Amino acid sequence: MSRAFTKESTDDLVAGELPERPLSAHSNYVTPHGLEQLQARARELQESHEKLAGLSEEDSAAKHKLREVERDQRYFNAQLERAVVVDPAGQPRDEVHFGATVGIRDEDGKAHRFTIVGDDEADVTAGRISWASPLAKAMMGAKVGDTVKWFRPAGDSEVEIVEIHYPKKA
Repeated sequence: MSRAFTKESTDDLVAGELPERPLSAHSNYVTPHGLEQLQARARELQESHEKLAGLSEEDSAAKHKLREVERDQRYFNAQLERAVVVDPAGQPRDEVHFGATVGIRDEDGKAHRFTIVGDDEADVTAGRISWASPLAKAMMGAKVGDTVKWFRPAGDSEVEIVEIHYPKKA
């Protein structure tokens, strides 16, 4: 009989649904705050693992959750091992670099503000973009008054750098 007509066990399907979380090929630059976030997430996952590991072997939902936690632990542990902490307070004050909060004006004159952070810290809705994003790459090394070309899927755009801020040095 063809394998297409046989019923696979639920456990086999669940196991096949958990691909590894991909690790980026580029460096894992993080701010000091980003490192703290990674460490906190790793601790949370360790606590979850300890709770789930003690549950019944017959509980397929718990086994599935345990596999998710173990996959996420591998990802966050790898991210911590690869982490390169960059303190934004030590960056040049007059150029856009990692950790900068940058004010830009787009071609329509609309103002935007972004902070350049690590991949795991990025949240565009909160104004935090990855240093490896096309916009951040376009702005790197620019100074106030520079216009940079932003290569984006929707079409290239030019933005003007109108302000650059970094956290105060400690």
